[in-house]
Amino acid sequence: MHQSTDPYVRVRGAREHNLRGVDVDIPRDALTVFTGVSGSGKSSLAFGTLYAEAQRRYFESVAPYARRLIHQIGAPKVDSVTGLPPAVSLEQRRSTPGSRSSVGTVTLLSNSLRMLYSRAGAYPAGAERLDSDAFSPNTAAGACPSCHGIGRIHRTDEQLLVPDPDLSIRQGAIAAWPGAWQGKNLRDILEALGHDVDAPWRELPARDREWILFTEEQPVVTVHPVREAERIQRPYQGTYMSAHRHVMRTFADSKSASLRARAEKFLTDSPCPVCEGRRLRPEALAVTFAGRTIAELAAVPLTELDGVLASAPPGGEAARVLAEDLRARIAPVTELGLGYLSLDRTAPSLSAGELQRLRLATQLKSGLFGVVYVLDEPSAGLHPADTEALLTVLDRLKAAGNTVFVVEHDLDVVRHADWLVDVGPLAGEHGGRVLHSGPPAGLADVAESATARHLFASLESPERPRPVREARGAVRLSGVDRHNLRGVTAEFPLGVFTAVTGVSGSGKSTLVGQALAGEVAGRLAEPGFPVRRLVEVDQRPIGRTPRSNLATYTGLFDVVRRLFTASDEARARGWKAGRFSFNVPGGRCETCQGEGFVSVELLFLPSTYAPCPQCGGARYNAETLQVRYEGLSIAEVLSLTVEAAAVFFAQVPAAARSLRALEDIGLGYLRLGQPATELSGGEAQRIKLATELQRLRRDHTLYLLDEPTTGLHPADVRVLLRQLHGLVEAGHSVVVVEHDMDVVAGADWVIDLGPGGGAEGGRVVASGTPSEVARTPGSRTAGYLARALGV
Repeated sequence: MHQSTDPYVRVRGAREHNLRGVDVDIPRDALTVFTGVSGSGKSSLAFGTLYAEAQRRYFESVAPYARRLIHQIGAPKVDSVTGLPPAVSLEQRRSTPGSRSSVGTVTLLSNSLRMLYSRAGAYPAGAERLDSDAFSPNTAAGACPSCHGIGRIHRTDEQLLVPDPDLSIRQGAIAAWPGAWQGKNLRDILEALGHDVDAPWRELPARDREWILFTEEQPVVTVHPVREAERIQRPYQGTYMSAHRHVMRTFADSKSASLRARAEKFLTDSPCPVCEGRRLRPEALAVTFAGRTIAELAAVPLTELDGVLASAPPGGEAARVLAEDLRARIAPVTELGLGYLSLDRTAPSLSAGELQRLRLATQLKSGLFGVVYVLDEPSAGLHPADTEALLTVLDRLKAAGNTVFVVEHDLDVVRHADWLVDVGPLAGEHGGRVLHSGPPAGLADVAESATARHLFASLESPERPRPVREARGAVRLSGVDRHNLRGVTAEFPLGVFTAVTGVSGSGKSTLVGQALAGEVAGRLAEPGFPVRRLVEVDQRPIGRTPRSNLATYTGLFDVVRRLFTASDEARARGWKAGRFSFNVPGGRCETCQGEGFVSVELLFLPSTYAPCPQCGGARYNAETLQVRYEGLSIAEVLSLTVEAAAVFFAQVPAAARSLRALEDIGLGYLRLGQPATELSGGEAQRIKLATELQRLRRDHTLYLLDEPTTGLHPADVRVLLRQLHGLVEAGHSVVVVEHDMDVVAGADWVIDLGPGGGAEGGRVVASGTPSEVARTPGSRTAGYLARALGV
């Protein structure tokens, strides 16, 4: 059949990652959901094959330069894909957006608002009309010159730089100075300049103290170091740098997270005194619309902004058209349950799910048709009430003439699909097969599908597996005022499993991750306080480059390197453990400097990673790879899955313990050397939890987890819950922020926030056992929880 009339995307021989020569036909102009347990291969099919092939074809169509890049990036391992339209990927990006990125910039709503102020704003008498760039804090024309459009400034003072003025400079009075040789160097330079480095700091003249700490001068002097026994130290030219200059430069320019964190200890963060935190020049802040400045409107929730635009007095045709356009762009964002966000909310403070839904809302307004949208778990972080709105949006994308591919675990989304592609049956090498491709109802006949067991079993009335546990004490919070929480009082019982629920933006993460964590952390040393340890397990990446991976984070890599160092061949060559590290010169491949990947700059697109042409991704040079442990090179060990490594290292207790913890939490399919950039937020969180579980202590520990089931198949959720409930049985306390009603139904205590998001939330709507909360009127969670409980 001719490709243009074939209604199917046809994949033949897909072998990406763990896919086993997959053949599958997927209808166009339909909503198709890809399901399967974590690591089964569904993302390899949807993103690694289908989207990657669409991207490759795009490169081929652009220019010879782009075609040259295809070889560097690598094409997906597939025999053929036919009937594939252009594709748009809406992944949950693992990278962290910059501090200048905001809700307004992600959705492009800021552009429309700036245009509204430029063309239809009320200017002061005699003021010149400003271009739209003058209303942006991210341009030279608009940014406040004092804070450069950040809105906050970092300052330091003498008390921070010199915490103990009784010490002399030689004794280390200037705490902000760098350590080791560089600190001694600065001390010797000061001595050469004629300053007293042995007198207590407080006794130095005020003018000298000011110069030492804050001068912008950088004098060069000849330093004559103090001679030490058996060391020859010749005079050298030394350049002085003040403590303030050192701190500011380290904080602004250092690539080291630890050095930046150290510098930050000597800084205070406060609103810019010139713009008062509003980020813009005075002339832009003098322009108003509906009586408000652009900074004021950017700070209100989108639902309120929409109301302001709707009720604004008529101001001419330009104002009407621009206001209507802005309202039309706000509508899909609020429809997706994100109306509680403001335009100036920074992107780093958003969850991956919120970011993806913002980009989805932008696509709705773009009006594209005839394309494939590939979405990565769009229901992540969504309350069941918000999931219903998401389904409406997906239907609208399809109705506009598009094909929608969704990688998803939420059973409500799965049931809503027109077509289901179930991959499995298990993870890693035990998966990679298409078990079912067809309407969802047909999956009921597939006995080996883990999805089928949950998709159809969950329609029956669930039974609670055990009685509610009795609490042993509680942590009480009162008068919590943070973000949208206003004077909130909440009680968290100890010795039980507590779930905190509520719609997106209701204040759950603020209550648990900030208020509760802060209260407990501040009282751990308090005599008689029942909690002795606090463990927060969030979804932030375990690393931001391919250099960080599962083995390095868990400490397993240290064990592996010791085993290789102890081998006869390594000892004969005189190699130490550093030889088997890909982070230092010696054993690593110098072409990629041990990353296994090289960054490919695409000029017109974001840069991407491609396997190193020298080592092929092995990370090490050829000589290092000659040394073997039990028949495997270090690169081959890093390519083992956790499950295979558990067998390989069964007789090595230090390694076996780490691997068992990872297997027990459902991560047996991950490779030891899997780069952190390839891990989802849920996988990163479970790696952190497994790292904690392997060093489980007897002291009463409070575990705080933020949506631990995100990105998990229902079968994997059961594995995770077994571990979390095991912690409670061992005498600890677990608090989870959660949207999965099956998890909430199995909790001992529920705290429900709401009733809405943003300004409409921030209150405790209900607290009690799951059955009590399920009967609470006014709770948006109650109905969904009642359904999960079967009442």
